[in-house]
Amino acid sequence: MRHEDLLSGIVRSTPPSGIRRFFDLANEMKGSVISLSIGEPDFVTPWQIVDAGIDSLKNGETPYSSNQGLMALRESICRYSQRKYGLHYDPRDETVVTVGGSEAIDLAIRALVNPGDEVIVPQPSFVSYEACVRLAGGVPVIIDCKREDDFKLRVEQLEAVISPRTKMIIMGYPNNPTGAVMTREDLLPLVRFFEQHDIVVVSDELYAELTYAPAVHCSIASFPSMRDRTIIIGGFSKAFAMTGWRIGYAVGPSVWLMAMNKIHQYAIMCAPTTAQHAAIEALENCDEPVLQMAAEYDRRRRIVLDGVQKAGLDCFEPLGAFYVFPDITPSGMDSATFCERFLYDEKVAIVPGSAFGAAGEGYVRISYAASMENIMTAMSRLAAFMKRRQA
Repeated sequence: MRHEDLLSGIVRSTPPSGIRRFFDLANEMKGSVISLSIGEPDFVTPWQIVDAGIDSLKNGETPYSSNQGLMALRESICRYSQRKYGLHYDPRDETVVTVGGSEAIDLAIRALVNPGDEVIVPQPSFVSYEACVRLAGGVPVIIDCKREDDFKLRVEQLEAVISPRTKMIIMGYPNNPTGAVMTREDLLPLVRFFEQHDIVVVSDELYAELTYAPAVHCSIASFPSMRDRTIIIGGFSKAFAMTGWRIGYAVGPSVWLMAMNKIHQYAIMCAPTTAQHAAIEALENCDEPVLQMAAEYDRRRRIVLDGVQKAGLDCFEPLGAFYVFPDITPSGMDSATFCERFLYDEKVAIVPGSAFGAAGEGYVRISYAASMENIMTAMSRLAAFMKRRQA
């Protein structure tokens, strides 16, 4: 029996994540490797969140929750959405708690996409968007966002790919991997386009709290006409330093959210109960720790941006998330080769832009969710690496 012959054709044709490849390479190398490759905050989860999780265990709060998540957490999510972004959702049927934002993305796609439906995926973007569309039987329609537009999505690009089969767009701002942010003014022409063509928007806003002045996060669902055609993906991994807790959520129109919950019931049952109790504390009482972490990310952002520019690499100023996305074409290498050589020569792990779609070729993603000591050392090694290439 040839096991590979029995695999789903869709699964066989789906490549593994390019992010994990370089993370795994770094782990296999002997000696000390500085990893600026994954979006993993170097902060520990704030103590009051940890205490809330521990208290829930001590109190025996370990059974399954409802499939949608604890009502107390859903209520907190809705209060938080209203307090932070002026968005109003009902915790009863417009909110689902998920195992991280990644599950929420997958649920949104599977709940709405039929085989053959076209889903617009602006790239560079988080690696799961295109893969989840394919796994659901949909057809990804790729838009290449441009450096000259600061990697923002433009309505002219949408007009070039719209078809009668277009059903959905998946967009993530603040953007992973570029750090791009869409302002209210940037979003307005897109809103008109989505209204005109009756398109569903899955808006990945996981990095909303990590938006740096002068930028201000604007959810596309805050436009009156978009509230009922948008599913917002949110989570705790990045802003609250809760990656390993695996807790996220989606909010949106009740019919869509209840369809997502139906899939969630069969595939997952519920998100981890302990993490749900911790997440309530995060939303209700942790504004200050989030602000402190965001301020430190902002400081690191400016240092890394300065470092890549001093190394001779052009890079637009990212105003969100915790990544920079410099142009490495002066090196004469493609992005994968650049990252391999940088890893082996300088023992610093970063991610090729091609991992985030063809539009990312010629760029690399550098995470500044790392200690200042590691960042400073990595920038020094980047300057030395580029100097040797230009000699």
